[in-house]
This record gives sequence, structure tokens and C-alpha cells, in this order.
Amino acid sequence: MTAPAHPAPSARRLRTRAALLAVLGEHGALSRAEISRLTGLSRSAVSSAVTDLIDEGLAGETTATATTGRGRRAAAVTLRRAHALVLAFDFGHTHVTAAVADTTGAVLGEATAHLDVDNHPREVLAAARTLADRALAAAGHPLDAIAAVAAGIPGALDTRTNVVRAPSTLSQWIGMDPAAELGRLFDRPVTVGNDAEMGARGERAHSGGHAVNDLIYVKASTGIGAGLLLDGRIYRGASGISGEIGHIQLPDTGTWCRCGNRGCLESVASIVEVRRRLAHVLAPGARPDDDVDLPPLGELAGTPAAARVIGEAGRTIGRVLADLVNCLNPAAIVIGGELGLAGAPLINGIRESVDRYAQPAVAEAVEIRASRLGLRSELYGAVDAAVAAAVGPD
Repeated sequence: MTAPAHPAPSARRLRTRAALLAVLGEHGALSRAEISRLTGLSRSAVSSAVTDLIDEGLAGETTATATTGRGRRAAAVTLRRAHALVLAFDFGHTHVTAAVADTTGAVLGEATAHLDVDNHPREVLAAARTLADRALAAAGHPLDAIAAVAAGIPGALDTRTNVVRAPSTLSQWIGMDPAAELGRLFDRPVTVGNDAEMGARGERAHSGGHAVNDLIYVKASTGIGAGLLLDGRIYRGASGISGEIGHIQLPDTGTWCRCGNRGCLESVASIVEVRRRLAHVLAPGARPDDDVDLPPLGELAGTPAAARVIGEAGRTIGRVLADLVNCLNPAAIVIGGELGLAGAPLINGIRESVDRYAQPAVAEAVEIRASRLGLRSELYGAVDAAVAAAVGPD
């Protein structure tokens, strides 16, 4: 007799599971009451989810040495280090990082190489295998231990066909299926998403127990894109190309964009444009084609002229984000990428525009901050995607 099929878990149950995996990975051993407090979930939801994780062998429950207020020792829930490991990749425009992690999201080994990712896809894919071998060696595990692979790429991926679409980025990758290519390299299931989507996943997975179900992650770098986390799930749109906010056009701006239009956000507020303006104010005698050695962006907050340049970029980005805030009413906007390292001047500029152009109630509800993961949001997001493929759906 064929066993009856089990119904697919509900979206709420999957979100509860993800929240428990994240908080246990962040804090280690916790009582059920502590899990409930940190996640905001009801005790009954926590109890059901803990039971599921224990049944699946992903968690255990032991008696802790600490006592409760009434003198009884509380049972502590801990994640078990799974025998299966995952492999994650962060593909940037000029680098590739490979990381080996366990199912708690802990990175055990990684390796990075600086490459021309946009123009040499075959060489980059070959390098990915070499980097994976180096990361596995650092972690002390063989490839046979890897259960799933995930990668973030800096370009638009059509989820209907799994091929790279947008010609303005990754032009030499157009028509390629990165998941299939990596699958052939590693003989494993592979999940691929764009880098901003992975950044949103990374921020959610490392929220420090303060899970946010409605979040916009902005990767502000050479391009500007947004990863959308709505009602606890990544939103990709009809064909997987949502979040292209870098190509929202601004009034009174005539700068040509690489997409062929004028006045796109990234043509006036990308890291390239910000650095060009910083070079102008910090090295006024330099010619436009001179290579000016600028301090790290995070060190420029105390330089008034530099802070004004960065703040203006923030106000420009914030003008676009204000419309998203009006439409989506997010709880948080997280700014990542190289420009996200600029700190307070950038965040204050974004905040100023959101407060000015968004409706007061939704502007007041949204937290705006720089990524706490720095440039590692995308890598941790790829780890999260690989873990979800290894232990259950996201």
C-alpha cells in the first residue's frame, strides 16, 4: 500500500522554522521560553517547531545547568551540527568567494579570488571549483559532505528559464544558466539568485533574534539593486527580475546610464559616481582620469566636504526608496554594498528623503540602517539558501 502523502507545510510554519534556525544559530542553547521571547512567536508555535526540528534530527533538547526563577533547571534547545554541509558562492563583479558552512549557518572555511566576473564566465566558473576545493580544505571536509550549493550573481536572472537576461550587467553571461553550469561542476542541486536577493536573505538570517518579515535590502555598489522580503518571503516578481531600483529615472537628471536611458538612479548615485565626486572635492587638482587614492568611505564622516557628497548620494537614493516605502510599508531598509560602508552621512541622507517624501505614518514605521554584515550579506544569504535546500524549503 502506498503511504499517504504528507501535506506541504504552510508558509507560516516554514517562517517559524526559519526563525528558530536563525535564533538558535545566533545564540546557541536556549530554552523554549527564551526562543519565544527572542522571536516573538507564541509558545505553542515554538513548541511545535522545536518538536519538528528534533524529529528531523536538526535539534536536541537537554537539561541546562542554569535554573529558572523557581529553582528548576530549564530544558535547553540546541542545534545539532549536521553531518551534511553546504557550499555557498558570492559572485561580485570583481570577485568570487566560496564558503563551506553547516546547517546552523556557521561558516567553516572560505576562499576568495579577484576576477573579472562580468567578461570571463568560463574562467570564473572554473575558478569557482578551485575556490570550493580551497574552502573545503580550510573546513577539513571533502566534497562528498556537501548536500547543496547556492550562489548569488550580480545580474538579473529570469526564474522562468534560469538564464541570465539583462545585457547591461554580466553581458558575457547572457543566455547562460548558472545553476546548470554549477550543477555540472559539483553534481549537486544548485540554487541561484541575484546578489540583492541573497543580501536580503543574509540580513534576515543574521537578524540577531529580531526577525523582520518585511525588509528591503539595497545593494549600493557599481549598480544599485534591491532584494525584497515581503511577509517573510523573498519576492522575485513574475520573471524573477524585481528590485531593479537602479534604473528608476529621476527628474532633472540627464546622465546617460549603461542601460541606454538617461537619469537612472545608479547613473548618479552609484559607488563609481560617489568616488568621482569625492576625488573632485578631496583632490581638486586631479584630472578626471587620474587614479586618486581615497580613504575608506567609513573614515570620511568627519570630513565636511566628503560627508556632504555622501549625504547627497543618500538623499538621492532616499528619494527613490520613499516611493517603495509608500508602496510596501516595510519594517526596515538595510543598505549594503560598498556604498553602505559610508555610514552615518549616507544613512542620514536616506532618512531625510524618506521622511520628506514618504507618507508620515509609513516613514515613521521604517527603520533605516547600514548592514551589520558589511560586505558579507550576500555570502551569508547564499549560505542561507543552501541550508534551506539541504534541510527544507524557505
